[in-house]
Amino acid sequence: MTDPIVHLLRRATFGFTAKSLAEARKLGVTAWLDRQLNPAAIADQACDEVLRRLPLAGASAATVRSSVAQHSYEAFGQLGRAAVARAAWSERQLFESAVMFWSNHLHVTAPSSGVWDTRADYDAQVIRKHAFGKYADMLKASARHPAMLTYLDQRSSTKAHPNENYARELMELHTVGLEYSEADVKAAARLLTGMTVGKSGAYVYDASAHATGPVRILGFDHANAKADGETAALAFLDHLARHRATAERIATKLCVRFVADEAPASLVTRLADVYLANDTAIVPVLRALFTSAEFAASAGRKTRTPFEDMIATIRALGLQPSSSGVKDLDALYNAMVDAGNAPFRWAAPNGYPDVTAAWQSPAAFVLRCNLHLNLAAGWYPKQLTRPADLLKSLVPALPATYGALVDALAIRLIGEKLPAAHTAAVLSVVSKLPNTVLKSVGGDAPYLIALVLDSPSFQLR
Repeated sequence: MTDPIVHLLRRATFGFTAKSLAEARKLGVTAWLDRQLNPAAIADQACDEVLRRLPLAGASAATVRSSVAQHSYEAFGQLGRAAVARAAWSERQLFESAVMFWSNHLHVTAPSSGVWDTRADYDAQVIRKHAFGKYADMLKASARHPAMLTYLDQRSSTKAHPNENYARELMELHTVGLEYSEADVKAAARLLTGMTVGKSGAYVYDASAHATGPVRILGFDHANAKADGETAALAFLDHLARHRATAERIATKLCVRFVADEAPASLVTRLADVYLANDTAIVPVLRALFTSAEFAASAGRKTRTPFEDMIATIRALGLQPSSSGVKDLDALYNAMVDAGNAPFRWAAPNGYPDVTAAWQSPAAFVLRCNLHLNLAAGWYPKQLTRPADLLKSLVPALPATYGALVDALAIRLIGEKLPAAHTAAVLSVVSKLPNTVLKSVGGDAPYLIALVLDSPSFQLR
């Protein structure tokens, strides 16, 4: 049976470290959640130091424009590398997990055309600012941010030529799902006209571009009689955020992210109730999810994405950032480009898939195995700070047999022993049996470590 603390950290973080696992066991589930759900109270100096090397990762549009050439990809690159650093080394692990969830839900591809100067600000002022706040506030912030307005073509929508792209995705992806009609899309597109980007590159409301006239959309009725229709548009966004279908959609997506590929219907209903009872507040929903019976029973029902696998490997091995520069982050980010799972790079507006089938293939598994060995052996990226003796840092005292060594590595890296057949498979690569007497490991150490990381048990979240 999986240790409940190990299970919690596999799901609510990007993978446990020796320190985080010991801390969680000392605190217990409730106190650990209390601490993680109050990220401002958690010191994060080591991660903050790395982020200072990436000054454009959360910069305002004005700062990006004054720092790099027009249409430069530099801010995109720094934003992606910051996501790697935060996942790997932030102490605020549940917050960073929630940030990644909401980034995927209110997705703006990076890099993508037209948002070179605003995408980093979107991350800071929409996603990170509201990740533990209220979804209604996050949705309205997204709807009024130049990155989203540009990405989904809302900035070009006028009363003469309403653009339906944002209106459609607002309902289908960001809120109620496939509950709308084509008439709803047309009415929403008209209602949202006027929300655009000004000459300065910032959000503005242009009353002269707004289409007036009564609207009825998914139970929302408004006379929409004034040219200054921003108030009506914001009321519509509030209506969508508080719609029962939105509550159930967000609850389902949170369950798929943190519980199982097939969201438990009973938990979806309860989380939707919590969401609505707390006026779209996110923290009560997360607390209810992680303390639910369905979550406790879900061990083995989620598989790591390539990004999660890489970050969990870094954390399990105790690898730390380089003392200066970002070449280590460049290498890790580019490894995820190769794997098709670099932060924010999903091309479509629906965000990365979060189910096992999307990430399973022989080629994808080979990429994981190669990265495990590169990280365990210190071959790539070389700039990461490593323990002087990696094996000794993982297993301080060598046990008597090779089988006991693999058991010790699995407990340290995964939180539990491997099945006997998997232990035998690991040892077959170095031509040993579980009962072979262990005198020294030598050059086999990185291979044994990597093979434990290759096991199906480590692939599970």
